[in-house]
Amino acid sequence: MLDTDPAIPPADPADPVTAGPALLRQRGSNHVGLRQFNERVVLQALRTHGSLAKAEMARVTGLTAQTIGLITARLDEDQLLRREAPVRGRVGQPSVPIGLNPDGAFAIGIKIGRRSADWLLVDFTGHVRERVVLDYAFPDIDVLLPAIRTHLNQQLDGLGPLRSRVVGVGVAAPFQLGGWHRMLGLTEAQSEAWNRIDLAEQVQQMTDLPVSFAKDTSAACVAELLQGRGRDIPSFLYLFMDTFVGGGLVINSHLHRGLHGNAGAVASLPLSPADPGQRGQAPAQLISQASLWDLEQRFREHGLDPMAAYDQRVLQAPWVEHSRAWIASAAAGLAHCIVSATAFLDLDAVVLDGAAAPELLQALCDGARSALVHYNWEGLHQPPRLELGSIGSDARALGGALLPLHACFAPDHEIFLKA
Repeated sequence: MLDTDPAIPPADPADPVTAGPALLRQRGSNHVGLRQFNERVVLQALRTHGSLAKAEMARVTGLTAQTIGLITARLDEDQLLRREAPVRGRVGQPSVPIGLNPDGAFAIGIKIGRRSADWLLVDFTGHVRERVVLDYAFPDIDVLLPAIRTHLNQQLDGLGPLRSRVVGVGVAAPFQLGGWHRMLGLTEAQSEAWNRIDLAEQVQQMTDLPVSFAKDTSAACVAELLQGRGRDIPSFLYLFMDTFVGGGLVINSHLHRGLHGNAGAVASLPLSPADPGQRGQAPAQLISQASLWDLEQRFREHGLDPMAAYDQRVLQAPWVEHSRAWIASAAAGLAHCIVSATAFLDLDAVVLDGAAAPELLQALCDGARSALVHYNWEGLHQPPRLELGSIGSDARALGGALLPLHACFAPDHEIFLKA
């Protein structure tokens, strides 16, 4: 029997108001690290494979049947598991599949973008329970910060007695929201206001829940890693098409953040060598050629609704003519990025997703594949596979929500180390 910390009043498992996700509570054992690690291994197996009988759990995790029995009993007590209908028709006792309890834990992901903000309430299985979207031309700090508080509290209050099972809030935003302000037509003051603000700290002041922060495309990369193509591809460059193109990087099934949390900053990739003779004229960056912002400008120049860049109209008349020209240009820029990344990282694949119509992403993917054929691959193993992502526009906010869920419940060898 496990001891409890006398300084922490025990929660009543029968009371969902007091019984928060117990993996966040100390268990008071000398083997707490190993025990929690094994619990997380079981939870990760269920997240990856779906419902499993205890025998299948033991086979998948490599743990003994006795250990699986003890772990599932504890996780049952913590209300993190759900038992399903027995499977009959085999010799012996019917097996009882066990899966994750969707109400076992929750997290909220907040994406702050240059054109919109999203709030996603995500349950323990990674399913989106509630979505709020706020569109704007560009975020105004004085308007957006109160809106963040309002929608965050509304989603928390909407959970009622399950509110205590929310484990955290994840914020996803561009590394420099005020960056490239001249392209966006913003003033220096508007740009500096966003570049000075600490969004994670601002949100932390709104709640007593732990708040984590990630670059928006890194958060999207987390969503793809945990719930998309990352289940099959161990190392990949992640490209996300939005107002500005962005990226993330996965190496050996782990998100690689980089020294400053900005790994995968493909928007800043120069498209040609710098010419010392052209003082004051730096080479164009990928952002200028492979962003939906460029497609918006093409539409504006012809008197068309620029927001068609983000929906099904993009490949319909009268937008389609200009979209095809942009696809050819953007695909060439992405191909240059992919070759450069392959030379440095020797990747398995490149995954392309975005806040755009699936048909546009498919056309862009096809165009980039065609452009890769024209590069000299001598000295490189081969062109990486170019695959479409599986999540879409929700990826950034979903990745934000998955950050606290992953931190609380996914296996991590660092759990053995004390801070």
